[in-house]
Amino acid sequence: MNAAVATPPSTFTPQIRAQDPLAASWLAEATLRLRREVCWLWRSRADTSAIGDAMPPFGEAAQESLDLKRFDAAKRRFFDSDLTARHLGEEIDTLRRTREAAPGRWAAIVYRLDLDDTAQLMLALGLLARADAAAGPVFAACHSDAQRSLPSTALLQQLCDDPLAVLALDASHALFRFGLLLQGDGTRAQQGFEASALIAAALLYDDGRLPPELHRLPAAPSPAPTAALRAACSLLRETPRLPQFLPLLGDAGSDFPAWAALVARLSGRLIVELRGVAPYDPARLAALAAWCWLHGVDVLLPVGMAATDEHARRQEWPAVPVRWLLPMRDLQASKSLPAALLQPPLPLPSTDHASRLQRLRTALGPRARGLDSVIAEVAQRFRIGADAIDAIGVAARAFDGPLQEDDLHALCRAQTRPDLGNLAQLVQPRFRLDELVLPPVQRAHLDECVNAARALSRVHYEWGTAAAWNEAGLSLLFCGAPGTGKTMAAEAVADALRLPLYRIDLSQVVNKYIGETEKNLRRVFDAVEESDCVVFFDEADALFGKRTSVKDAHDRFANIEISYLLERMERLKGVAILATNRRDDLDDAFLRRLRYLVEFPLPGEAERERLWRYVFPPAVDTSAIDFAFLARLLPLAGGHIRSVAFNACLQAARSGTACVDMRGVLAALKRELDKLDRPTSAESFGDYADLVRDLYAENGP
Repeated sequence: MNAAVATPPSTFTPQIRAQDPLAASWLAEATLRLRREVCWLWRSRADTSAIGDAMPPFGEAAQESLDLKRFDAAKRRFFDSDLTARHLGEEIDTLRRTREAAPGRWAAIVYRLDLDDTAQLMLALGLLARADAAAGPVFAACHSDAQRSLPSTALLQQLCDDPLAVLALDASHALFRFGLLLQGDGTRAQQGFEASALIAAALLYDDGRLPPELHRLPAAPSPAPTAALRAACSLLRETPRLPQFLPLLGDAGSDFPAWAALVARLSGRLIVELRGVAPYDPARLAALAAWCWLHGVDVLLPVGMAATDEHARRQEWPAVPVRWLLPMRDLQASKSLPAALLQPPLPLPSTDHASRLQRLRTALGPRARGLDSVIAEVAQRFRIGADAIDAIGVAARAFDGPLQEDDLHALCRAQTRPDLGNLAQLVQPRFRLDELVLPPVQRAHLDECVNAARALSRVHYEWGTAAAWNEAGLSLLFCGAPGTGKTMAAEAVADALRLPLYRIDLSQVVNKYIGETEKNLRRVFDAVEESDCVVFFDEADALFGKRTSVKDAHDRFANIEISYLLERMERLKGVAILATNRRDDLDDAFLRRLRYLVEFPLPGEAERERLWRYVFPPAVDTSAIDFAFLARLLPLAGGHIRSVAFNACLQAARSGTACVDMRGVLAALKRELDKLDRPTSAESFGDYADLVRDLYAENGP
């Protein structure tokens, strides 16, 4: 006989019924036992003449505990003699005799967790507390406390037939570990519990809908599986008995949902995608894990769910035996996961230029007309995933008129935000290539660098060099004396290529603790892999110094740092610019990995005159300055010339007019030479010696 048919409404509220027959039967038994307990409370807390429709008055909890033994026999006689209590007891006996095993969620829970009758009654009480608001006052009456509207293990002991069996139902029991029951406030036996909302919904009315944080994987065509991936997926058919963490190892542009859909097809498992869970929300994550365990599904987590920094706050993972698929770009993220639960990673094929190009064309649709070369360049520069590409297509449809090249670049850039923290600063380029004052050879060399960066897409993907060079970008070395324009040139190159420029802060990257420098460098390189940008290492000799013979552990780890840099520079996509005034201190192995080396010499006389004329703003009157004399006077680098001009402007501002004369420039020049420890005399300034003679008379030669 089907228990769900034989029983009256399963809960206090008649309209609440469970679809699962066993769930309905156990809910009915929990309700009947509570009704019978309330009958006894009427008898023990008040005169029988006061028994009516009202709930029994609250008693003294401590006194009732002391009276348990004294009234034990009286309670049993009451259950046998009282008409209502005896009727409720007969209903309970009928339920237990006629209860039949029926396939469903409840039966799956009982089988997989090996639940006895006491544990099932506990689950039913927790389900009743969650599903039926009318049960709250009944629980409060049984506890003699209006604030305790959830069932407790103490109440369970009063209701069940085997009070000793309750001792095993503590916080370590599977009902709590698997997230089926959630603990409320209180301590030990007085602590309340209830079923999680997701489990209650699954047991009462499972309509096939996913929780709001879980989403079905895309129905788009899956990538072609490799033989290794097919073999690895064949090992995932079994339901895990413990939590499992399966790393999906892919690059920055990998379409992890599409790959997860392929894994689901090859393994025969249902996989859903987790979105929208607040970071470090263990309660909600545990409830979702319980739902997934109950429905037998695996979960694809968001990118970055696992901490990659050992000092970062770690995610609290539920003990529910669910298989978690974690997208990651390198296995460093797996270091924060329990090693015993970690599965061998699934390496995913790299997302190639052709797939990004095809997806971009599809996403842009008709707006892609006339932009073939631009789209090809964008697909090379921005190694973004499918979701980001689709978002670009949606945003492009909102543009009025034809989509322009600058619009497409801006949309792609908006989808990439390198997270470099305090390791690098975004620099807004202040200079253009045509503003650089360089000899013709160096200027032509810079033009070659820019042209090479612009030709990467064609050479890599049309000519086929991408396979041999791993789609590598360009590494440039700017070397020369201080002030010769290396930083200006880096900004000008970034401006010409329309790429963001990040200046690496060596004070934050270099760390005295062994291994920390490599971690910071890895974070820098990983962040810029998603899209092309210019990474500028000023004073590069501090990082890219020569490897030395190993004399102690510090030498060994210093060599490891340099070797790691060599390897990452080899694979770097985008443009890296290294600037140094100590070229001889660089490791020789870097020279092979550098595509271009540009020497920045001290400017000649013609270049110095151009610099002197350029460094003063247009709003400043410089008609009284003899630029030709200043260019002939001393061989200075551009940085020093700029410093002299700036100091001269600051001192001239006292006059109230934007006018700088020769005396002001020569005075600022003397201060700069003193700073450089280059001794001079008034006669060093030739025809203009009289203008500075008083400075030497005051301060000495």
